[in-house]
Amino acid sequence: MARFTLPRDLYHGKGALEALKSFKGKRAIVCVGGGSMKKFGFLDKAVSYLKEAGMEVELFEGIEPDPSVETVMKGAEAMLEFKPDWIVAMGGGSPIDAAKAMWIKYEYPEITFEEMCKVFGIPELRKKARFCAISSTSGTATEVTAFSIITDYKKGIKYPIADFEITPDVAIVDPDLAETMPKKLVAHTGMDAMTHSVEAYVSTAHCDYTDPLAIFAIKMIQGDLVDSYNGDMKKRDSMHNAQCLAGMAFSNALLGIVHSMAHKTGAAFADYGAHIIHGAANAMYLPKVIAFNAKNPEAKKRYGMIADYMGLGGNSDDEKVKLLIEYLRKMNDDLNIPHCIKNYGADSYPCEQGFVPENVFLERLPEIAKNAIGDACTGSNPRQPSQKEMEELLKCCYYDTEVDF
Repeated sequence: MARFTLPRDLYHGKGALEALKSFKGKRAIVCVGGGSMKKFGFLDKAVSYLKEAGMEVELFEGIEPDPSVETVMKGAEAMLEFKPDWIVAMGGGSPIDAAKAMWIKYEYPEITFEEMCKVFGIPELRKKARFCAISSTSGTATEVTAFSIITDYKKGIKYPIADFEITPDVAIVDPDLAETMPKKLVAHTGMDAMTHSVEAYVSTAHCDYTDPLAIFAIKMIQGDLVDSYNGDMKKRDSMHNAQCLAGMAFSNALLGIVHSMAHKTGAAFADYGAHIIHGAANAMYLPKVIAFNAKNPEAKKRYGMIADYMGLGGNSDDEKVKLLIEYLRKMNDDLNIPHCIKNYGADSYPCEQGFVPENVFLERLPEIAKNAIGDACTGSNPRQPSQKEMEELLKCCYYDTEVDF
């Protein structure tokens, strides 16, 4: 038996933020990030709508990109004091992910972060509050997923929390919010969405309910992302829907080792000047992982089906896989995303020598590979890598070399 879970209500289209007026409750806490929602007036609108619904409203602001365990604990403390019956998270993936983890700690104050990270092991929520997610970026789709990514900076590791309990009750997908994204964010979130779709389609947990969502999202992203990056606001609006469809697919079909590797490299080199931004990491690693996974016959066939749906040509599955990899690499070029860690600069743009020195990468490689294999996303990858294979694959992602194993 399999399970397919989505938010009970999904409000979409321009002006969908107004759905907050219809919420019923006494107190709502609104969790936001670094200020863009306030700057563009969306935070004030959300607060106004919630007050119009008759609720007392409190803000928890300043959630950082790649939210930390410490931020989660602070937010949970604020919730325990305020006692909201609605948690409303708005912004990119970071504030929504953080608020999901805060929600768990609010409902179960004694739970530890380690216990939260047990895959599909969270106790029943909604005893104190329901959850609404409002996305402002077009990539993570955390507004419809059973996942949250939290960073333990002491260990330099991103941990996925995975459980259908943290699937939001309500998702608001309003393209007005996405139109405020800076260009670089459009690129990174868009390739995150592409990775979600591709990994969901070849995942060992894919099914008849997830395949249509994944494949249609791929086609939409193919048609919309680069134009959205170049300022086409109609395509920007369409990408907001595409990433949400991708999220519906992967929340139920799960992901693969592109995400495992992105989770475990993202904060691993923070002491050398920067994070490897999640969407950029996915974009760099996806072509390499496709080449690795295509050694599995079933995965190769499904990558071929993706290439067919995208209209890429090719007379055999081998040719189709090659064309798919070439297409994704061209997308990275069009979006100004580097092809490998070695050329990943501190500002995320391609450069001659990135912020991760070769000797540091090689020194940390065995531990990163071990952690990637242990990541929650690895189990549904179509080809299970050994420690040696994961190390070799990560080397290919560092040097941009061919995957021939």
